[in-house]
Amino acid sequence: MNVTALKGFKDILPEEALVWQRIETTARDIFRRFGFREIKVPILEKTALFARSIGETTDIVEKEMYTFTDRNGDSITMRPEGTASVLRSFIEHSLHNQHAVQKLFTIGPMFRHERPQKGRLRQFHQMSVEALGANQPELDAEIMAMASMILSELGLNVSLEINSLGCPQCRPAFNQALLGFLANKQHVLCEDCQRRREKNPLRVLDCKSSTCQEHYKNAPSILDHLCLDCTSHFQAVQQGLTAMAIPHAINSRMVRGLDYYTRTTFELITNTLGAQSAVGAGGRYDGLIKQLGGPDLPGIGFAMGMERLVLMLQQQEEHLAQPAGDLFIAALGDRAKTSGFAMAHGLRRHGVQVLMDYAGASLKSQMKQAGKHNCRYALIIGDDEMDKGEATLRDMLTKDQSTIPLPVPATSEWCAMLAQQIHPA
Repeated sequence: MNVTALKGFKDILPEEALVWQRIETTARDIFRRFGFREIKVPILEKTALFARSIGETTDIVEKEMYTFTDRNGDSITMRPEGTASVLRSFIEHSLHNQHAVQKLFTIGPMFRHERPQKGRLRQFHQMSVEALGANQPELDAEIMAMASMILSELGLNVSLEINSLGCPQCRPAFNQALLGFLANKQHVLCEDCQRRREKNPLRVLDCKSSTCQEHYKNAPSILDHLCLDCTSHFQAVQQGLTAMAIPHAINSRMVRGLDYYTRTTFELITNTLGAQSAVGAGGRYDGLIKQLGGPDLPGIGFAMGMERLVLMLQQQEEHLAQPAGDLFIAALGDRAKTSGFAMAHGLRRHGVQVLMDYAGASLKSQMKQAGKHNCRYALIIGDDEMDKGEATLRDMLTKDQSTIPLPVPATSEWCAMLAQQIHPA
């Protein structure tokens, strides 16, 4: 029986996991600087949560969700995105009573049954970021600045595109203008657009069909239909980005793939991944918390696709090499191996990354292992060295060797001394 991973699902092997760890470490540090705290939410949720939040006419709800009936007869869905679950938790646990503004992030797998392609899998991973309880445009600009900072500190070049989708007060006028534009185009639109034209006209602009997009080139711009409040808000967002020296461009055709967005929307675009150009996207969703049964509070957030970030980093050769280890203990003989085993544990307690061979290989073989693992130092001990109370410490980079004292058994003080030599303050 040939057992392989499911289509659209992939293993993250150790070499690649190092890149993932670098992304998460960088992101978590930046989230901390901006005052965001981590929240962990379930993978499974009630289907109604996503139908109400994402929108019943979206591709995700109509075609892509992994939905099933559990043994109690309830409709359950594997989360296709992170915002709805975070907001459900925010409402359920009354987090708005803790702080006026809640800044939350979560990192984990999402699931959508779509055609797998480069950087887009059926199980994919996202960093999902939400700031809840404030509607000031400065927060919008800060959120985009934070997203840009993550990519910048990872060494990735992307461009920021922004738009405004208006609010419930001004969007109906745009919908009417869009319906007028689409009135004589029904015969050239795909089936999805024909259906969405009746239920939610704005959704047609998010169509993935190149034929439909060609017909939408001259569609009315939502920016021409914004109310005074939305216009003022969007201008203030741009001013905030300019004040922080964040380059950005207005894309009046940008329509996010989820129904809950209002006002500010944005995408972070790369030209290195082919058709999958967006590595991060988000926007404001001021009515969603109330729509889900919570208080009438505004919110804004974004998500970044981890797989796409990994692909971009893997295109830069310096990110492919395994980071150097600290120390390889090359033990020759049974006594040395027993002592080295205990020594390794003591050194690890002092923060040293220690690797060791337990198979009793020759010194030449063990030194090759140290080289393959990119270890900076090798500690060579044998039964003779133990009798003399000394060991050889070799710098694998410079090839210099020195003799150091070797107490048997190794004491905590000796481990601390060696750790300080390997990691000088």
